Amino acid sequence: MSAPLAKLPKWVDYGLIPLLNLTAAFLVSGLVVLLIGENPLEAVYWLVQGSLGYGEGVGFTLYYATNFIFTGLAVAVAAHAGLFNIGGEGQAYFAGLGVALACLALDHYVPWWITFPFALMGAALFGAAWAAIPAYLQAKRGSHIVITTIMFNFIASAVMAYLLVEIFKQPGSMQPESRTFLEGGRLPFMHDALGWFGIKVAKSPLNLSFVVGLVASALVWMMVWRTRLGYAIRTICTNPDAAVYAGIKVPRIIIITMMISGGLAGLMALNEVMGVQHRLLLDYVTGYGFVGIAVALMGRNHPVGILLASLLFGMLYQGGAELAFEMPKITRDMIIAIQGLVILFAGAMEHMFRPALIRLFAALGSKDVMSEA
Repeated sequence: MSAPLAKLPKWVDYGLIPLLNLTAAFLVSGLVVLLIGENPLEAVYWLVQGSLGYGEGVGFTLYYATNFIFTGLAVAVAAHAGLFNIGGEGQAYFAGLGVALACLALDHYVPWWITFPFALMGAALFGAAWAAIPAYLQAKRGSHIVITTIMFNFIASAVMAYLLVEIFKQPGSMQPESRTFLEGGRLPFMHDALGWFGIKVAKSPLNLSFVVGLVASALVWMMVWRTRLGYAIRTICTNPDAAVYAGIKVPRIIIITMMISGGLAGLMALNEVMGVQHRLLLDYVTGYGFVGIAVALMGRNHPVGILLASLLFGMLYQGGAELAFEMPKITRDMIIAIQGLVILFAGAMEHMFRPALIRLFAALGSKDVMSEA
């Protein structure tokens, strides 16, 4: 019989292990860069320089990070209930419909700050609605949430393709997209918003949805750790039998949790549809929902960790583009491979260093290492 698992100090579990996983991913990536005859240190320099070394690069990094904040929070909320919401891609995609409907209906008549609350509600409600069906099937019919949410990603893609081709496409246009929103349907870019206060920053796609992401992170922390609903969610994950014994209505909490998760994923549509593209178009999600899984894993399903992991992946997206430009031997496909290595070590191999650290702390006689019953 194997030895019982041990509980490591929080600074190890939430700080050291993710750092070791990230270091391992970059070391392996460095070996790949060496194999093609390039200098790994130079590659790291351009990666950091391209993402954080100048104002526009920082703006692009935070713009990408905004998407990962929403999808990472969506995965984390579901994970606290023991659910694996792998459908953030479809939920964010379908939520674009809610944002677009608000913007198309109001942009002729009102300024953006009146349209924005309706677009925000549309994103959250449409994302929650798309998550509610798999949630019901899990809670009431026993269908596995992973299977149903994956299926609903493809269904969302098909539904949106039909709507963009048959309903929203402008007459005489060959592009499967809605009309471009007027000023009343566009979120201000951050460089414009800061300019209202006399603060000058470089132009970039970063917009006010980044602030929404920060507020959502704070609200998720409050909900999970400071409310009765959050306690019920965490109890279901820790011990479903105890939750039932305590009178918690497990199916109801599962549905509520998944709807909150879908609503958070749906908020990503604010950044892309109302904030940057200013229209509803095909495939604007482009994998952000799946990367959110790695963001949540690396961030240990905690909003602070998710913010930091989102920043990392934002750096990989923006810095990777600069790296491919400055070092042509490192192609865009190799950048995707590096991102994949980070996901691999942060996800599938997340516990690679844990057994060794448990033995180390046990050998040192740490009082923080306690065997779980």
